[in-house]
Amino acid sequence: MNGPLGEIVKKFQKSRADKVAVVRLDGVIGHVGAGRGMTIDSVEPMFKRAFETERVKAVVIVINSPGGSPAQSEYIAERIRQLSSEKGVPVLAFCEDIAASGGYWIACAADEIFAAHTSLVGSIGVVSSGFGFNEVIDRLGVQRRLYTAGDNKARLDAFSPENADDVEWLKGMQSELHQAFIAWVKQRRGKKLAGTDEELFNGDIWIGAKARDVGLVDGIGVMRSVVAERYPDVEITVISAPKPILARLLSGPSGAAALTDAVVSGVLSAVEKTQRIEFR
Repeated sequence: MNGPLGEIVKKFQKSRADKVAVVRLDGVIGHVGAGRGMTIDSVEPMFKRAFETERVKAVVIVINSPGGSPAQSEYIAERIRQLSSEKGVPVLAFCEDIAASGGYWIACAADEIFAAHTSLVGSIGVVSSGFGFNEVIDRLGVQRRLYTAGDNKARLDAFSPENADDVEWLKGMQSELHQAFIAWVKQRRGKKLAGTDEELFNGDIWIGAKARDVGLVDGIGVMRSVVAERYPDVEITVISAPKPILARLLSGPSGAAALTDAVVSGVLSAVEKTQRIEFR
């Protein structure tokens, strides 16, 4: 059937087709310098639209992330589980280039995880990095004037000499986060895991088939191929990501000024807060 009536019929048929909603999660997790990476606030609208899609048979998450904020990783994963339970919709995760640390934490929220042969998966660990500038400012003749109320308020200050007690405190915090990560993976993957804790949770990363062999993913495959096999008659609906932060900053007459302010603020923040604890 051709013409306007034919187009109406096609649109109606399309609206009545079963669907698989696809959400892409790209980049670092958490607030990043002047901009923002993935946070629960930024991805919530996409997930709500995905799970509320009419006639949705499954929600697919395509992950390409090296990790980031432990808290935001947990918030996002928990929200995925909540919506999946509320709507009774299964979730499939696909590890694209990389699903490491926080990216893998989010992948574990899915009912099944897939990776390509060349995907990098795992890195179940915690890292914190920073700089020590105390010798630099001494050479420049700069005095560091730091005043606190609370003996531990300025732990690991980048402009003060490193303190062994502060390092031990940091390692203790990392250990607690690591144990929380391990518990989540065991909760979600259960008996699918193959290997000792020392092998699986030492921060190593695996490529595709090896990740499957140790039980971190369920199978090898890319999104469209697996969906076509699993749901042969569905329409794939891609849920658009929010507008990038750079585009938002540059829109409008004051965009350039806003971008400049944001960059300056980000640089200052990076200098003042050089110690970050992340799933990376």
